Amino acid sequence: MELIKQKSQTKIVKSLLIILLGSIALTISAKIKIPFYPVPMTMQTLVVMFLGLSFGYRIGLAAVSLYLFEGIIGLPVFSNSPEKGVGLIYFTGPTMGYLVGFLSACYLASFINSKDNLLKIFIKLIISVSTIYLLGVFWLGTLIGWEKPIYSLGVAPFLLAELFKILLLTLIAKKIIKFRNFI
Repeated sequence: MELIKQKSQTKIVKSLLIILLGSIALTISAKIKIPFYPVPMTMQTLVVMFLGLSFGYRIGLAAVSLYLFEGIIGLPVFSNSPEKGVGLIYFTGPTMGYLVGFLSACYLASFINSKDNLLKIFIKLIISVSTIYLLGVFWLGTLIGWEKPIYSLGVAPFLLAELFKILLLTLIAKKIIKFRNFI
């Protein structure tokens, strides 16, 4: 009985550590950016999908949620914070839809498994990252107005980089899915 209790405690500690490290990885990936207006290009989508792929939706969503919570309460974890604001005011700016989309992308990426072939993995990752852009464009259009060139502001500049990230993750997906066994 004591061995089961110890194993359970070890699993909880590992999970909490991974959640914290996932949040830190998202923060670092937010700071690796190419400045665009109104939405910067970052490495966050890669990390979001990596978290879902490698640790499943529970831990992946917990890490993304912790990251979003940290930003909402005012920690400078988001891409253009603190220079363009912090907290809830920054969160509800032009990037809010994309940030919320991180949750759906992480969740959907977690359903990729080691039995999927490369084409299936690629398609699932495209669907996963597409939710970020759908929510992002919806919020951006609502915020700045639908008469603006929303697609050219919030999607087009990022497509080539996203394709590269998806291809990279597709090629290494079967290797990183093995991290799920770590927990």
